[in-house]
Amino acid sequence: MTIAGRINAAVAIVILSASAVAVVALGVREYHSHRDDLLTRIVAEVGSQTALPVAIYFRETQQIDGLLTQLLRLSPAISQARLYSEEGNVLAQHNRFPGAAEPLPDFSSLRSSGLSPLDTGHGAHASDTAPTRSRTLATLTGGERVLDLTVPVLSSVNPVRDALSRQEFGQALASPATSRYVVGYVHFGISVSMLMLLILPSLALLTATAAVLAGLVIWLLSRHIRRLTAPLSRLARIADEIATGKLDQPITVDGSGEIKEIAKVLNAIIGGLNKYKTRMDVDHQLLSMKVEERTAQLTQRNDELNKAVEQVTETKNRLRQMAYFDSLTSLPNRRLFTEQLDLLLRLAKRNNRLLALLFLDLDNFKRINDSLGHSAGDILLKEVAHRLASCVRESDVVAHFVDSESRIDVSRLGGDEFTVVLNEVENAEAVATIAQRLLNALLQPVEIEGHELVVTPSIGIAIAPTDATDMEGLLKAADTAMYHAKAGGKNKYLFYSNDMDAAGVERLLLETDLRKALDRNELLFHYQPQVDTNTGTVVGVEALLRWQHPDQGMIPPFKFIPIAEEIGLIGELGSWGLREACRQLVELREEGYALPKIAVNVSALQFNRNFCAQVKAILQETGLPPSALELELTESIMMEDSHSTVKALQEFRGMGLRLSIDDFGTGYSSLSYLSRFPLDELKIDRSFVIDFDKSDNDASLVLAIIAMGRSLKLELVAEGVETHEQFHFLTDNGAEVIQGYLFSRPVTATELRPLLAPGYFLEQIREIRADSHEGGYSSAL
Repeated sequence: MTIAGRINAAVAIVILSASAVAVVALGVREYHSHRDDLLTRIVAEVGSQTALPVAIYFRETQQIDGLLTQLLRLSPAISQARLYSEEGNVLAQHNRFPGAAEPLPDFSSLRSSGLSPLDTGHGAHASDTAPTRSRTLATLTGGERVLDLTVPVLSSVNPVRDALSRQEFGQALASPATSRYVVGYVHFGISVSMLMLLILPSLALLTATAAVLAGLVIWLLSRHIRRLTAPLSRLARIADEIATGKLDQPITVDGSGEIKEIAKVLNAIIGGLNKYKTRMDVDHQLLSMKVEERTAQLTQRNDELNKAVEQVTETKNRLRQMAYFDSLTSLPNRRLFTEQLDLLLRLAKRNNRLLALLFLDLDNFKRINDSLGHSAGDILLKEVAHRLASCVRESDVVAHFVDSESRIDVSRLGGDEFTVVLNEVENAEAVATIAQRLLNALLQPVEIEGHELVVTPSIGIAIAPTDATDMEGLLKAADTAMYHAKAGGKNKYLFYSNDMDAAGVERLLLETDLRKALDRNELLFHYQPQVDTNTGTVVGVEALLRWQHPDQGMIPPFKFIPIAEEIGLIGELGSWGLREACRQLVELREEGYALPKIAVNVSALQFNRNFCAQVKAILQETGLPPSALELELTESIMMEDSHSTVKALQEFRGMGLRLSIDDFGTGYSSLSYLSRFPLDELKIDRSFVIDFDKSDNDASLVLAIIAMGRSLKLELVAEGVETHEQFHFLTDNGAEVIQGYLFSRPVTATELRPLLAPGYFLEQIREIRADSHEGGYSSAL
């Protein structure tokens, strides 16, 4: 910065500081003046209100309210006005800002012991609230404060005298007063921030005036200073140019005698420097040529060596990473894992210690890839890898069981399989503890692209040397245990046992037969009626898929449905089942049976992008009206909450289909989807129904589900009803449609026909209700 600039800056700071101090002082003076004037006007206005003593004495509420409202108009800063009796009781209160109303102050604090009854009380207190207009100003000034002003209301009439008429009171006021009595006090709460806000315009004008004057003075001084310091500034620039060697010509400077002497000295320096510079330039040029030549050669050799080392190191690291680590999760891949497992097995054998291998497979990972895309699947795998690694010790091994060679772009072989080696474990109980920890860690929801996903694993556990002593045997045992955990319902862990090998062979045979079951017409439907307990009529049936195996007999769905989902047959089975159910209902209606609807269960894997078109095509093919078909959806479909799910459900509703939630409350139930999705029916799971009299929690859950369904205008169907007690508990609490063995087991279409007669179950219902009266039955809750 130049000399003139520094002087100008110092002068500007001094002038601006003085202006600021002056503005602040004048602002404080203006505030105190405005405040004192307001207080004076308030006291004068209260004294001039001749009607106020009369209103106080006769307790005229309407008159008092009007006078307080008039007093509030004295200034926008008056936030509240309260009228106290001479004893300190509140007679009336008005707040200008209802949203910022203050609590009633203690009358004793307003009238301190140092005041006489005739004195005006002054005070102030901090407040947590401020008027909306001045809230920002209150925050900037350290918080809102309220000025308290209590003004006595005087009268020539003694307030303790009773039974005065208005005429007597007026005559007393009109006659010369010999004594003055206090009949009450008016308390005013005055917002300090509003007072400051009222003086802001004059303060702004004052600030603007001071700023203009300060700017004018600074501008005049800066011009004068620039003229005085111009020669010195030029000499300073010349000195800088001499120091850097940029000036080699004599200089001339206008100014006083001292400045000319300085210019003469500088010219002598320039002459000497020019001679020295000429000699040094020659020597420096020769030396620089030699140094630059040698430096260039060394730099070139060094760069070549560094580049070669970097390339070799990067190539080595890249090859090792590609060979031994998964590029997605950065965990050891199958190759590195098997090497580490083989080494740990030999160490465990030498040290005579146990080693556990956990084989994890993510349940329904393919559905996540198909629904949200492979990018979402990759994010999920990375999160799973991070959680698994955080649950085990550093001495343990977590690997992504995937071949690095098999990962090509968006396809991954075994991408949802992970392995964990627990080194030197104490016993099987310790392994079970770690396995449960892994299950709990993965059960926490994962937020991916706006979707909240819950992923569950199936874990197989093998322990060396109990289950196997070599790597291949241990891997096979853990894989077999994982396979049985998945077949047993998923989201669990199982230890390997020898019985699993025989079960694996049986499952392979069952898979083979299931692939042929459709061609051999071995699949059929059984139908379980849904009975209206008011009329005894079947108002719907649930179509339940059965497999009549030629050798093993009737195979229940819980055994072959999971297999169909795993081997990719569920879509074909679901399409056949939907078509067959629609066809049989059309056939029943053509025969004259009045069956309003048929309910078909839909697998989560079946609910894909083509499902809507498939349902529409089947309805057109069979001729069944859409309103007669009800799709029973699982909670996993609802919890997905993707755009495609919402769109599909809305499309079904537009077609006229009925939508039902099956087994509500047994999964990860979310109350939000009940109101967000276009649903028609809610089914109460049988697990709550059968245990309602054994558990208060189950009974309360059933009541809550019934109340929730009715409030959302959803139809209710209670499943698994088998006893009279269950019937009475449900019907007494609002569930009118019953499904269960109490009325009928699942039957074939032929056995169903007689049950469809109007009021078929009415007599049975009457007997059940009659039994309840004889036995003195009452509702459980």
